[in-house]
Amino acid sequence: MGMFYVILVLEILLIIKALGDLGIGVAIGSCVLLVVVYLWAMRHKYGEGLIPLEREAMPWLYDGVAELAEKAGVPMPKVYLLDDYIPNAYSFGNTIVLSLGLLEVLDEGEVLAVAAHELGHIKNGDTRSFPIVTYGRFLMLVITGLLVIAGESLVKVAAVLLYLAYELTRTEFMKNREFKADETALRLLEVPMTLKEALEELKYYEDLRTNVKLSAVPSIEPSIERDRKRITIVETHPSYEERILRITVEINSLMNIKKVQ
Repeated sequence: MGMFYVILVLEILLIIKALGDLGIGVAIGSCVLLVVVYLWAMRHKYGEGLIPLEREAMPWLYDGVAELAEKAGVPMPKVYLLDDYIPNAYSFGNTIVLSLGLLEVLDEGEVLAVAAHELGHIKNGDTRSFPIVTYGRFLMLVITGLLVIAGESLVKVAAVLLYLAYELTRTEFMKNREFKADETALRLLEVPMTLKEALEELKYYEDLRTNVKLSAVPSIEPSIERDRKRITIVETHPSYEERILRITVEINSLMNIKKVQ
């Protein structure tokens, strides 16, 4: 996260230098707006048609998530079922959302593997960092636009370069957090191979999820933003192939460690 703060500080200094007193006002207003949006994002419930998971309805899922949370050393998360036929899963705050479509296409072990991935995001702090990284991007875009319109030639170039640096840093950061969540899940699962099997199964449904990605929250699948059809030049989510390959390597490494022990 350190690089994001460096880039944001440089962007603020640049707009103050370029616009003077007006730049100071823009910088302060932008920071306040980012804090307000972040606080809203942390309290916001993402998704419609969310059904609270009751233990009586699915004891295997409720108890499975509880056991994973205990192993991870985090409080039992809230678990919601999403009334959607499309296989999908995501997390926010201390909450995991699993779609009913996910329960249709995966077996119990694979569903818990997906839940373990989302729990990995919670444990690793991604549900706190993803919103600020995502909304910080829009703040950077607005400030860059102002500097391109009102700034001198060097300021315009510097602003564009800082925005590109933010985009590249954001992309690398979010990809690495997905890999990290997978690694955490593998260490929580009794049978790590179930995560690989779940991803292999979900890959067949990737096209269905093209329009259901919530970019501000960690999720199980690579996709694009909700309610938008657009071409994504820079992907922030690693492909299934990348994740499956890394998971296979990690599983082999864990097996070798167990053999030595």
